[in-house]
Amino acid sequence: MKLRHSIMVGILDRYADRFTEYQPSVPLETRMAQAKQIPGAQGVELVYPADLGDIDRAKAMLDSTGFPVSAVNLNIKSDPVWRNGSFTNPDADVRAKAVSWLKKAMDLSADLGSGMVTVCPLMDGWDYSFQVDYVAQWRWLIETFSEAMAHRDDVRVSIEYKARESRTQISVPDVGTTLHLCERVGSPNLGVTMDVGHALLAGETPAMSAAMAHDAGRLFYVHFNDNNRGWDWDIVPGAVNVWEMVETLYYLDTMGWEGWLAYDVFTKHGDPAAAFASTLRAMESLQTLLDKIGRDRIRDLIDNAEPAETTAQLLAVLAD
Repeated sequence: MKLRHSIMVGILDRYADRFTEYQPSVPLETRMAQAKQIPGAQGVELVYPADLGDIDRAKAMLDSTGFPVSAVNLNIKSDPVWRNGSFTNPDADVRAKAVSWLKKAMDLSADLGSGMVTVCPLMDGWDYSFQVDYVAQWRWLIETFSEAMAHRDDVRVSIEYKARESRTQISVPDVGTTLHLCERVGSPNLGVTMDVGHALLAGETPAMSAAMAHDAGRLFYVHFNDNNRGWDWDIVPGAVNVWEMVETLYYLDTMGWEGWLAYDVFTKHGDPAAAFASTLRAMESLQTLLDKIGRDRIRDLIDNAEPAETTAQLLAVLAD
């Protein structure tokens, strides 16, 4: 499988948590120039509205890099208007605004030649028992995405699920719920962004999550990163879960998936562009490890070996 690497230019911008700032704000022009210099980068993921408020300016910067846009990432969480939710906000006017933003992101994606919007509705959910009406929330999700998907049929919308953060419970927490929502909406152009770190956080096996979404014809986009399953730390793939990364690549390969891989990797240490370069090198090394083990050998281990023997053979490849 030929890996198609996309740089999430928003991650080259300011990075902070509630305790401290790790990276300063960086103008889009600088971030696009940095992305161009990252070895192995082949495309960019841009954020609406932050990166695309001036579409002509963004197009000029894209032309200077020669990069295609892998996806428009709709930020439906940072503006204070989304404090009580976006697609499930109890205020109908706010829900309408969320749909309007999604339609705008779809139009921009088409204009940029991408045909893909990814959206992570982190403010849709709850923090306490008896805080929200679950029946209404689920109905609003179906209604809002149904309206957006009727807007145009030449752009795919990919929902990036996550179990928690910023809400303690998010309305689309896992791959199964997200696929069910897609089926309830019914549009073939609504699918799943499988963020490997989010799958780990949800207690999933990322390869299985990818297989489920692919089987449904709804695996539209993939983010790679890593964590310890306790929190979404967004660290370099393979820093913790080496075999989960290799297994995910194996299944993406055997399923014939040909989409973009984007990298949701933040760094508290050093330069973010350098961290992206290290991330792409790590991904190529994971691919090399997969090649070294061999796909036929992996198939044989899955079909015929006991798990203990599989583990021993895989570790032997690393030690060789």
